[in-house]
Amino acid sequence: MIEIEQLTKHFGSFTAVDGLSLNVAAGEAFGLLGPNGAGKSTTIKMLVTLLPPSLGTARIAGFDINRDRLQVQRSIGYVPQALSVDSTLSGYENLLLVTKLYDIPRRRRSPRIQEALEYVGLEEFAHRLVKTYSGGMVRRLEIAQGLLHHPQVLFLDEPTVGLDPIARKTMWELVQQLRADYGTTVFLTTHFMEEADLLCDRLAIMHRGRIVGEGTPSELKASLNRPNATLDDVFIHYTGDELTQAGDYRDISKTRRTAQRLG
Repeated sequence: MIEIEQLTKHFGSFTAVDGLSLNVAAGEAFGLLGPNGAGKSTTIKMLVTLLPPSLGTARIAGFDINRDRLQVQRSIGYVPQALSVDSTLSGYENLLLVTKLYDIPRRRRSPRIQEALEYVGLEEFAHRLVKTYSGGMVRRLEIAQGLLHHPQVLFLDEPTVGLDPIARKTMWELVQQLRADYGTTVFLTTHFMEEADLLCDRLAIMHRGRIVGEGTPSELKASLNRPNATLDDVFIHYTGDELTQAGDYRDISKTRRTAQRLG
């Protein structure tokens, strides 16, 4: 479902993503892990056609991200780390706007919106302004936005950042239910190792723009050859435990802004 070949992104002399190659099977949940600044969000932005690659390419559901941008966009749903809903509109109005952007026929818009709201448990709050929603409700609405056109692949960039433990658990259950009901392929980034362990069939660990480890959660833990190894141990082993790899001021500021808005 996702085929990535030597995907590379340069920003001037800086290489954010360096020759990335990965394959993700249909119906799989795939997690991309790594420190802030490793290139995860840049990778997703290239895959969803928001950033053109400097070199290499990828195919989503058989469509090339360089040549078939419109077909790629129609095949995917995308929930970015930053907020993607309008707080001055109701939940229903946000979804109505998305149905128009995806050219969903007029007669099918209301049923699709109702279906999506019920699926994420927001039907009772459909006509409330989004600025009155909790962080967990906002994330569920963003998932609903990503599902309206029944995409084959759903991209989730830090989907639970800023959420409390209850809202985070609800999101996990929603992603698992989505795969069970629709067989949707899920590609996510996260800093929560428990989340990656629970949700993902396979993982890749990214460091300085390159993949430094790949496999199932069990395979990655076994690669350390130590009893009771955790994904936290795996993460530290493959990326190092240096404070300099934790991201710069802009990375930290963006994460905190997102958390504050959701909280």
